[in-house]
Parts: sequence; C-alpha cells; structure tokens
Amino acid sequence: MAESPLRLVKRCAEFRPKNNVNLVPKARRGLYVLYRYIEVDGKKRYDVVYVGMATVSIRRRLTAHLRKKPDLWTHFSAFEVWDNIRDEEIVELEGLFRHLYRLDSRASELNVQRRFKKVISVRRNDLNEWSVSQ
Repeated sequence: MAESPLRLVKRCAEFRPKNNVNLVPKARRGLYVLYRYIEVDGKKRYDVVYVGMATVSIRRRLTAHLRKKPDLWTHFSAFEVWDNIRDEEIVELEGLFRHLYRLDSRASELNVQRRFKKVISVRRNDLNEWSVSQ
C-alpha cells in the first residue's frame, strides 16, 4: 500500500465556486476556507474571508454560510481529514489558521474568534526560552 503524501489531509478541492457546495459529499470532516474572488490588474485573487472547521459535515457548514452570509464569499476550498484524525485535532488546526491571519487588515467580519487561546498558552516570544531541554 502506498504511503499518503499528507498525514492530516486525505483530499482537498480548492477555489470552487460557491454553487458547487452541493457537490461536496455529506459527512466529510475537516477544514474549509471561504474566499472572495476579485480581479486586480487582470490577475485573479482569492481573498480569505473565513477559515472554518467541520467535525460532522463540511457540506453542512458551507450550506449554513450560504444561507447566512451569501454575499460575503464567492468560492471555497475544502480539506477532508483522515478518519483517524480526532475532532480535537481539527479544532486545533482551525484555531491555528485563524490565529495566523487574525491581525490581517483584510480579515473578515466573519472571523469572530480573533485569537486561539491554546496558542497563547504556549507562546514564548523570547526565543532564548526555546532551549533544547524543554
């Protein structure tokens, strides 16, 4: 059996138009990203609007975003995780990604969670504290 190229992600679909939401199979767990498509000087751009997670169904979460805030996004990406990835790991990944772009000037109004508290608990900005023995 061939080894998978990724430890966490089983498969993904990127930059799909939002009218493709119903093509996402039901009961797939993982992460998703909502984008707003724009063209700048003739170049395609996909600005991140929101990073989310689904411990039950990515499709269900995307459908909810279609109902609640359909005008804020135009495209999505979906990242299905392997069956052995725990829900807590999905939550951690989502929190980390949101934390990464929380101070971006274009971060969306959908991104209510501005920081991931568990990252704050392990933050050591003094790099001298990053000793090998810890």
